[in-house]
Amino acid sequence: MKYYLIKILFTIFLFASNIQASTTSDKYFYAKKNYTTSVIIGDKNKQVKYLKQLISLGTKLKKDVSDFKNELAMVRSNNTYIQKKKQSKYKKKTYIEKKKQSKYKKVKKTYNKYYSIKSIKTKNNFIIIDFNHNVSRANIKFTEKRIGNTHYDIFDLKGNFKDASPLKLKIDNINKIWVSQYRYKTLRISVSNNYNIKSIYKIEKRRIIIKVYPKKRWKNIHKTKKSKQIKIVNPKTTFMKNKVIVIDPGHGGKDGGALGSKRVLEKNIVLKISKYLYKELRDNGFKVYLTRNKDKFIELKRRTKFANRKKADMFISIHANSVPKRKAHRVVGIETFFLSPARSERAKRVAALENRSDMKKISGYSSKNAVLSLLNRGKITASQKMAIDIQGNMLYNLQKYYGKKIVDKGVREGPFWVLVGAQMPAILIEVGYISNYNEAKRINTIAYQKRIAHGMYLGIISYFSKN
Repeated sequence: MKYYLIKILFTIFLFASNIQASTTSDKYFYAKKNYTTSVIIGDKNKQVKYLKQLISLGTKLKKDVSDFKNELAMVRSNNTYIQKKKQSKYKKKTYIEKKKQSKYKKVKKTYNKYYSIKSIKTKNNFIIIDFNHNVSRANIKFTEKRIGNTHYDIFDLKGNFKDASPLKLKIDNINKIWVSQYRYKTLRISVSNNYNIKSIYKIEKRRIIIKVYPKKRWKNIHKTKKSKQIKIVNPKTTFMKNKVIVIDPGHGGKDGGALGSKRVLEKNIVLKISKYLYKELRDNGFKVYLTRNKDKFIELKRRTKFANRKKADMFISIHANSVPKRKAHRVVGIETFFLSPARSERAKRVAALENRSDMKKISGYSSKNAVLSLLNRGKITASQKMAIDIQGNMLYNLQKYYGKKIVDKGVREGPFWVLVGAQMPAILIEVGYISNYNEAKRINTIAYQKRIAHGMYLGIISYFSKN
């Protein structure tokens, strides 16, 4: 009897240790993934945190953690060195400032208070503005004007610049860049040309960077009776002319997708936006393909197979979002997803809506996540970069026309079955919530559809120019 009792207890002990091992190995996997993310974004504190977790969990799993220990020591030494350097610089600065203030007390105070813009310079096709303080979107206002045949991109910056008297800057293929103190606390940068200029800006702590995309007009040499138009070519796209992009309008046919306010169907909205994006990309020299160009049902797995056959450099799946009626009046915004097991409940919910036609074939949430992680692990970083560029440019282009009505729901990870198997960077864009009355009304207009498609186009240009 004792022998059997000992045997049962030993079996229970083994089972419990196996459960513990599996949970520890899961924690080890996620710690490794989080550490990789922290390295990409350059967060030293998080790197230290996740390295400690990897050392602790790896020791429990009897793995070799010597590399992690060496990495932790290196990160810590770099971190302390940077902090000491900053402190020493700060001490030197405060000492010099105090010395100068003692001699020129009045002059120094008025100078710092008045001139909040430190410097303005150009590099290639960038205008770089450095401030004496941190800046946000509230510090810059963008407007476009056309007077006769001259096009203007005007940037009004909150602040004063001592050398704005006025100042002229130069960028190749741009007629004129004029900097002037437009008002007491408003510096104006006016970029003008005899054709329409495309320009975007980004904010980096104490810096605003304006990127100007100049266009040239080229006359079509082979004129025919049917076509006498002037073809406009963007020089930035000439090195991209061999890039292949596959656009996937979500749902279709028997799968209508989400049903929005006023009986608007997701499948119809996303097909229109996809066609506008297709046209703009094709007109600017890209090789573009649509997974569907009419109201037709296509299985999710066949969409990425099509992209792989075309040897695409990029796969973009376009969708529209929806929530239950009780939340519909307050939930709005644009978001972009790249493939990865979901971390947030919202990402899981959105993915469940988009996956329902094919994900039934794999049972169990953990099984689905394992498949998603395995099939696209190599493209996660590239897809994340692409998602950030396209999301930012969509918001920028739409907010010029609709202001605060356009809400940024961010770039997120999501377990989307349509992205699995893609052998290239792949993202899924939710162009807005058609369950919300006002947003559905806006999304259903030609103007909005063209503007969001143009924002996607600018994001694609931005991604390829950087990668």
